[in-house]
Amino acid sequence: MDISEDPNDDKAADQSLFSTAVSEEQLDEARRKTSIKQLFGSSKIFLTPAEKRQQKPELQGNVIIQNRAAEHSRNGTKAMGRFQYEKAVICFTKGINLLPEQTQLYVSRAEAFLQLCDFQSAAASYKQAGILLPGAFSRRLAFIYYLQGQSLLDQSLFLEALEAFSKAAELKPDCRVYKVRSVVCLSAAGRYSDSLKLLNHWMTSGNPTADLYVLRARLHRRLQQTLRCYQDVKAALALNPSCPAAGLLLQQLHEASEASRLKAVDKTLTGQLPQALCMINVALENNPQDPRLHLFRGILYRRLQDFTAAIEELVQAAELREEEEEEEDEEEVAGQSKATDRKSESVSVLQEAELQLVLTYNDFAVQCFSRRLYSEAALLLNKAIEEEKNQAGLYLNRGDCFFQLCDWCFALADYRQAEEMLSPEDPAVRLRLAVVHNTLGCFRFQDGRFQEAVDMFSVAIHYNPAVGRYYESRSKAFRKLLDWNSARDDFICMLVLDPNNQEVPPMLMNLFPGYSVSDVLSSPKGEAIRVQLMDTIQTWSSSSDPHRLSEKLQQINLTNENQSEDPTRAGEELKLCLNPEDLQITVKNLLQVESAVRSLVHNHPASHQTGPGLTRNLPESTGPTSNPTGGNSAADLS
Repeated sequence: MDISEDPNDDKAADQSLFSTAVSEEQLDEARRKTSIKQLFGSSKIFLTPAEKRQQKPELQGNVIIQNRAAEHSRNGTKAMGRFQYEKAVICFTKGINLLPEQTQLYVSRAEAFLQLCDFQSAAASYKQAGILLPGAFSRRLAFIYYLQGQSLLDQSLFLEALEAFSKAAELKPDCRVYKVRSVVCLSAAGRYSDSLKLLNHWMTSGNPTADLYVLRARLHRRLQQTLRCYQDVKAALALNPSCPAAGLLLQQLHEASEASRLKAVDKTLTGQLPQALCMINVALENNPQDPRLHLFRGILYRRLQDFTAAIEELVQAAELREEEEEEEDEEEVAGQSKATDRKSESVSVLQEAELQLVLTYNDFAVQCFSRRLYSEAALLLNKAIEEEKNQAGLYLNRGDCFFQLCDWCFALADYRQAEEMLSPEDPAVRLRLAVVHNTLGCFRFQDGRFQEAVDMFSVAIHYNPAVGRYYESRSKAFRKLLDWNSARDDFICMLVLDPNNQEVPPMLMNLFPGYSVSDVLSSPKGEAIRVQLMDTIQTWSSSSDPHRLSEKLQQINLTNENQSEDPTRAGEELKLCLNPEDLQITVKNLLQVESAVRSLVHNHPASHQTGPGLTRNLPESTGPTSNPTGGNSAADLS
């Protein structure tokens, strides 16, 4: 059958075959644009804004860079996880080259450098990160400097390590570890003074701890500032009593102190007192709170006659021991046995210090006495007697001072006090009592109290019957009392003992007119008196040896003799202002004191009282007169 062709059928067939075919309108529009394009080429000036936005390509370069940087960062992180730190550094560096403003890349690279112990590069990376974020990484950077400094310190590169620790301390000033490490570096480099200066500045600006005190104590010891070292150790123990470093350092100081003390003992035993003093000074620097050492140094100062320093040391020794006693009293019952032992030692040292102080006052007084500083000597002896009231030698010495000061009654009181403590036959006391009573007898004679004068002269003769001047004075006093027999007896005694006395001729003429000295001495009465006098003197001499002191006086010691191996505990004799030899010479000089007294009173008739019962205006007579006031002119020699 013939099939007729329909145009509409052809059109429908084309649409069915080419379903994506454009419409005629679209074709026309395309032709129009093509014609314009052919006319103006590739110009886009005629495009609409929407068309322009549609045809503007995206900035694909930035995206690519970011993507590549992120990829490098991921690779670096993976490498870090695999401990491939060098590869990680390379990856992070590539990322930084692509994105130099990415902070995290610097931080990651710094950590990779840190794992490689490349502290310098790690610090540089953190510095660059700090530029992007100021102050964000200062603590981490300080820690890196600390690690760098520690590594340099282990390599003995002390100055380089100091620089690293200083940077760390600047970044983190509140961290003490960094400052301590700086001090350690200076110390290791031998710059102890700089190290100590830095540490002092740090400790004054903050709250010091026990460890810091220990560190400074070690620096002081390096600089041979032992005393300051000890003070810092004690301060450390006060803050932390269980600090092991401070305890060990304190033990070392005590051992060094004991070694120096033993050397000082050796030097003292050999008589090298200045060298011993140097050694005990070293011992005290290592242990300045030990009262035994202060006691030792006080004794050395006394023996070197530096009495002021000796008194200071002995007083300090006593004070330190008293403080220790107070601490021991507060100890718990659990340590009572040990505390008892320590307290026993405490009492021993305290007593020793007190007795040594008495000796020092006495020796100082003896020195002042030798320089005629009698008032100062008396004051020192007053202090000594306040400390120790049972030392006879102290009263003897003070009596000598009062005697030289013309305080006769005070001198007599001290001599009598010494007589009660010593043997009545002791020459040190007898000679002094004789002189004082003779002097007081002269005062009584000048006052016209002749019987009292006779009594005083009689006591003087009792204590020392071998002095002709005493018999002369009593003879003159008897003449004033018209007791001619007693006056003649005393005159004969004077002739026996002192035939060259200038008063012999006038007294002989008044008591034995018409007779010579030989006639008087050869008479029966003269012979009898001479024999009796010699017997009396012989008896007195046998009991009063002028060349020795009594046994009791010689035993006035500081400590027991069984402790003599330690020079600080050796028995020492109390020094007297006048030793037995000098006393014999001084007695002769003191017997002439009447003239000086008379001169003094004559020039100062209203002088005030210097002792009990001494207020008087003496007459201008020159002493017991040689002219009798009455009685027979003839002498009875029978």
